[in-house]
Amino acid sequence: MLRGGRSNIHGGVWAAIAFPCTWSLTLPLLALYPLARSARLKARRLFPVRGRRRHEDPEVARVQRWRAWTAAAISVLILAVYGGPEDFGQVQDQYVLRWAVTPWLLLVTGPLVVAVLHRMASPRARDRMRLPLRTARRSALWYLGALTVSPTVVLLVTPTVMVLPEEWAVLLVPIGLLSALLTAWVMFFMLFATGPAVRSAFNSTEIHAALPALLTGAVVWEFAIVGLFTGGLPPGPPPVQVLVFLGGPVSVTALAWWEIHRLRTRRGVSLRD
Repeated sequence: MLRGGRSNIHGGVWAAIAFPCTWSLTLPLLALYPLARSARLKARRLFPVRGRRRHEDPEVARVQRWRAWTAAAISVLILAVYGGPEDFGQVQDQYVLRWAVTPWLLLVTGPLVVAVLHRMASPRARDRMRLPLRTARRSALWYLGALTVSPTVVLLVTPTVMVLPEEWAVLLVPIGLLSALLTAWVMFFMLFATGPAVRSAFNSTEIHAALPALLTGAVVWEFAIVGLFTGGLPPGPPPVQVLVFLGGPVSVTALAWWEIHRLRTRRGVSLRD
């Protein structure tokens, strides 16, 4: 009954109504929590969040931050003056594309740069590189394996389900459940591992003190080429387009070589050692 505009429904009735809705959300979360925790532990073990370089240079880091903020301010200014609504949407697409492409670029570029450094290094330096190389290789293989697990599961499970005899249809439930759990674990692993893996270049920063700067200088030009083919030049007159397009890679490359110069002059670190 309703008295004075208020409902007299007993609290137990409300609990009975809310119970199925609550557990329909709680049960999946309780089931996913062990997967997320396991994936997080594995990701943190392979890619420590607070991994540090052997040679930290506060002055270089400060200039890099200023360069990043300046580049962001210039980008916003160019969009405000010359850009249209479609350009703002394109910036968002480029940001998402960068996060999606970065691991692949590092997986391809990292071994090439490491191979060049290893070739240039002295025999003593090569011996010191052996253990960090093994760690970086294992980390990269783990990440690459995680990237390929979901497509592999789909390619293997789909044909199996299609040719499965009717009397074995009961196997569809455990097959589907295992596939879903494996895919969920991989997604959690990628979520926790991608950021630290990109920042540490798959734990390759311990191989050589100059490797982070060399990788940054190489990957920034690859980003520029990918952005040129996917989104074209930035808005504005041709001189502005060229300056904005080249300004980012050139400034990052200059900072990378400055960092290498400071490593050589202040820390005595050369590309051969």
